Amino acid sequence: MAGGWSKDGAVQDQIDASVEDAVNLARSQLPHGESLNHCEECEAKIPEARRKAIPGVRLCVPCQTEHDQQQEKQGNFNRRGSKGSQLR
Repeated sequence: MAGGWSKDGAVQDQIDASVEDAVNLARSQLPHGESLNHCEECEAKIPEARRKAIPGVRLCVPCQTEHDQQQEKQGNFNRRGSKGSQLR
């Protein structure tokens, strides 16, 4: 049920677009190409098992963990301006 000027299914369309954006972002952040033997941040040796498990890996586990934590700190913002994001 749509309200106001929105068409039927507009809310679901917005949800679908948000999910698609998140999936595309996650895919764009996946490593690709040839795996490195040594971490590009700290030069530590990347174990062979990690290189086989994640094709294109460029960071050792500690550096990847730190990188992921930095990404989380940057936070996400809602480009679509939902009420939830406006209440913060």
